[in-house]
Amino acid sequence: MSSEPTNPETVDTIESDAAAETGAASARSGDERGVPALAVDGLSKTFGDGEDAVTAVEDVSFTVESGEVIGILGPNGAGKTTTIKSILGLILPDSGSVRIQGIDVYGRPREAYQHVDAMLEGARNDYWRLTVRENLRYFAAIRGQNPDALADRHDELLERFDLADRADTPVRELSRGMKQKVSLASVLSGSVSVAFLDEPTLGLDVESSLKLRRELVTLAEERGLTLLVSSHDMDVIEAVCDRVIIMNEGRIVANDTVESLLAGFETQGYRLTVRGADDAVLADLRDRFDVTALERLDDRTRFEVAADSATFYRLTDAMERHGLELAAVDTVQPDLEEAFVEMTGEGSHR
Repeated sequence: MSSEPTNPETVDTIESDAAAETGAASARSGDERGVPALAVDGLSKTFGDGEDAVTAVEDVSFTVESGEVIGILGPNGAGKTTTIKSILGLILPDSGSVRIQGIDVYGRPREAYQHVDAMLEGARNDYWRLTVRENLRYFAAIRGQNPDALADRHDELLERFDLADRADTPVRELSRGMKQKVSLASVLSGSVSVAFLDEPTLGLDVESSLKLRRELVTLAEERGLTLLVSSHDMDVIEAVCDRVIIMNEGRIVANDTVESLLAGFETQGYRLTVRGADDAVLADLRDRFDVTALERLDDRTRFEVAADSATFYRLTDAMERHGLELAAVDTVQPDLEEAFVEMTGEGSHR
């Protein structure tokens, strides 16, 4: 955003409390009818013409129920960003439809977007000269809602995100991590039922990140808030998401729970601790098997290996022929990062 408001109290787009109540009632009635919070059907978008044409999104369809927390992942060029921007009305798709709380976003955009907000650029969304509380009031106001009527909600958000003691501090004076939390609170400052969050834990320390994950899950459960989360941190996706949508080459290649995605692995990981392994033996095992994370521990050696059942038995046979004593073996569960790489062939998920 290139300009800053002079005073969030004087924003001329504030409408009556009745408008906010109407939007909330519409969302509630949609829930009661069993209408998904978000429904995307046959979304397609091509950039350019002729030989230079690039299909960014091709026939993408999915639904998200109220209160679900969904992870959206995809490598560079997968179509993830185009999909999200098409849903938010920032890009007009060539074909397909998007409905938010049952409302067609292209036919009735003003009504549909009363229910949705997004944090797409982290702390860059905020006005740094305004205080923390002024940002929450401002972003509620530009949604056509009375910030005075939402004061209790704002106090709750300030407490949830550990911002209460900095409520009257200009955002420019905050740390990067605190600015990130202000951005998130600003997105949730109005009566929205669907929120897109890009890198919500960016800049947070480990403790703050863990707390924020818990708060996001709690908000979804308590308010029926629908969240779509994109993050580099796969631990965040695993911790907060009910389901994960993975895109590659403009199409959805996976749409399932984390548990189901990981259960589909035929190859498992094993952590073995052995005695009697010299350098020559370890070199042989590394040549023949996928041995990683090798570590010397006094008279023992620990390493990990990825193997299906047949390969694992071949490994134990090789260890026996080398005269190795097996001290311990543990199963290492695959994680979402491995699932992502296997499905897309990529190590990056932007």
